[in-house]
Amino acid sequence: METLTVGDLAFEVRRSARRRAMQITVDRGGELLFTAPTVCPEDVMAAFVREKRMWILTKLAEKEALRTEVPPKQFVSGEGFPYLGRSHRLLVVDAQDVALKLEHGRFKLRRDAVRDGRAELLRWYTAHAEAWLTARVEQWQHRVGVEPAGVHVRELGFRWGSCGRGAKLYFHWRTILLPPRIAEYVVVHELVHLAEAHHTPAFWTRVERALPDYAVKKQWLAERGIEVAGV
Repeated sequence: METLTVGDLAFEVRRSARRRAMQITVDRGGELLFTAPTVCPEDVMAAFVREKRMWILTKLAEKEALRTEVPPKQFVSGEGFPYLGRSHRLLVVDAQDVALKLEHGRFKLRRDAVRDGRAELLRWYTAHAEAWLTARVEQWQHRVGVEPAGVHVRELGFRWGSCGRGAKLYFHWRTILLPPRIAEYVVVHELVHLAEAHHTPAFWTRVERALPDYAVKKQWLAERGIEVAGV
């Protein structure tokens, strides 16, 4: 993996024959990505970093603030919880057949389950993420030209997805909180990894072949994906 260090800023460098201009992305966990044309001298990239230094530091500070200042959910009626890009208000109810469900656009949580509200919510998210992501994997795998062995939903830290041994796909449960078009980009990204292990130009070419507007979705995820971190 190519890297670039300028002062106290360290970047992963990705080069592409299709790219004509340099671009800096501050990823979800604060990781720095420098995308550049195939032929781009290191001193030119370093000068670009110095020019954008204040913007980079501002973005890093914003992401750190989002990560540390999001208040914990109290699981009281009226709180909003995301699902597939939309916020749904919570209603605490005295009785219902299950601890938690989404009904008529509202999450309904049984009062005796409030103490375990986050655990109930994570179980709900995980179950619905597995069903939704499995359907999208089946939809996209033929376009990408790969055959995954299965779909699993896990807590993956700052990763949205990963590939395991035996062509298994793993996705963060928070993927189900993203807008569908962004979650589908995560699906395609991981499917392509079954054919291309690293973020080489060939990898991004295959992603673009499946999703011509992938760069817009990738940028959205890098800039706004952390917004779902407070759940």
